[in-house]
Amino acid sequence: MSAQPTAPALPGIADIQALAAGEMAAVNALIRGRLASDVLLINQISEHIIAAGGKRLRPMLVVLAARALGGGGPRAHQLAAIIEFIHTSTLLHDDVVDESDLRRGRKTANALWGNAASVLVGDFLYSRSFQLMVELDAMPVMQVLADTTNRIAEGEVLQLLHVHNPDTDEAAYLRVIERKTAVLFAAATRLGALLAGADAATQLKLHDYGLNLGLAFQIADDVLDYTADAEALGKNLGDDLAEGKATLPLIHAMANADDASRARLREIIETGDAGAMPEVLAAIGQSGGIGYSQQRAAHYAALAEAALDGLPDTDWLRALRGLAHYSVARNH
Repeated sequence: MSAQPTAPALPGIADIQALAAGEMAAVNALIRGRLASDVLLINQISEHIIAAGGKRLRPMLVVLAARALGGGGPRAHQLAAIIEFIHTSTLLHDDVVDESDLRRGRKTANALWGNAASVLVGDFLYSRSFQLMVELDAMPVMQVLADTTNRIAEGEVLQLLHVHNPDTDEAAYLRVIERKTAVLFAAATRLGALLAGADAATQLKLHDYGLNLGLAFQIADDVLDYTADAEALGKNLGDDLAEGKATLPLIHAMANADDASRARLREIIETGDAGAMPEVLAAIGQSGGIGYSQQRAAHYAALAEAALDGLPDTDWLRALRGLAHYSVARNH
């Protein structure tokens, strides 16, 4: 009996970036072209945050989803730029709210230019994304993006309500990260499918893929805040703790600690005592909080990949599957 052929390994992040390189060059050119303003400070701050790079994951999801379903082209590039502008504006606002001074290994815009300038340039990027939306002249696209930006704003406020709140549980945490992170992933992939002319059922598949990918990505990100090398991560380790944010590793530790340890962890969250990081790491280690969180991230990554079942098996679809694996295997 002959052995069954094994499926080729899914592409890694470098392979996926290489596949999408031509598309992303067009997206990046559009981003830079549409950032321009005759107000010098807007150009300076926009260039600072865009030049910081990152993986451009959210706009790349638009073009991957569109190409996986036989679409692509200039309208997909414009939609990818819209997604990146929305994401970038949320970063500017987040860093002000969180009083962050480091992102992707560089000084944040608010650390360099102040809070007022960062908030206002974030507003500029939001409004520029609206201009680009209108140019697409597609009401279904505008509906999805309007709903998405509204839910992101809700997520920001929800997170604010849970800052320094030791009673934040896993369900509340998931509600926050769904709105803060996952809904924009879902919009990116759903709209890529919509632009490709996919039917409603296929659009829903891509929405479910993006939503679960976003949940996996954010949980993995929150694990890295306790485990990564600070230089590789590009921000200060323990930032979440200092900001009074109880993310999943710490929430799990709280739920499984004895009374004395739980009381101490509550105090640390309420005060945002970053100096207590060794105590927190010990509690997380004792509870298995890292392993538990990694399992939860893997669960959502598996749901993301399963949402693609039944779609045509192309290099573009395999790239989406590869991103589901990458989301939980990365170190920054």
